[in-house]
Amino acid sequence: MLTQYLNERTMLFPERVDGWRDAIGQVSAPLLDDGAITREYVDAMLTSIAGGGTYIDLGFQIALAHARPEMGVVQTGMSALWAPQPVLLNDEEVHPITLFVCLAAADSSAHLAAMARLGVLLSDETAREALLAAPDATAALVVLMAGEQS
Repeated sequence: MLTQYLNERTMLFPERVDGWRDAIGQVSAPLLDDGAITREYVDAMLTSIAGGGTYIDLGFQIALAHARPEMGVVQTGMSALWAPQPVLLNDEEVHPITLFVCLAAADSSAHLAAMARLGVLLSDETAREALLAAPDATAALVVLMAGEQS
């Protein structure tokens, strides 16, 4: 289920990330390129975070960036970015993030199965640590595919 959305093209391992705004811009790029979201969706995520939206911090240095579907989701999609160094979400030291996941849900149910599978994967300490430590998309896919089998 996760690999339906997260694949070698939608999982990013940039050499550099210049702050949380850049992270959101980079992680949303594959979804913009696919036409799954509009620029309005990216702007809505940035506005939400800047307005105190650190609730997207899931813990363990993982953030789930998203906005409401009506803010520019064309079709359901997901992308992810592994930052080479922790990025301070909303420039707050209590929110260091190394893995940004961008979720674009076309409606309230379209993403539930993928989100449930992501939740199970991130709840497993071994799988979560392996995912966070993945050096590239190939390694991340191994973790995701193993998570789909469990």
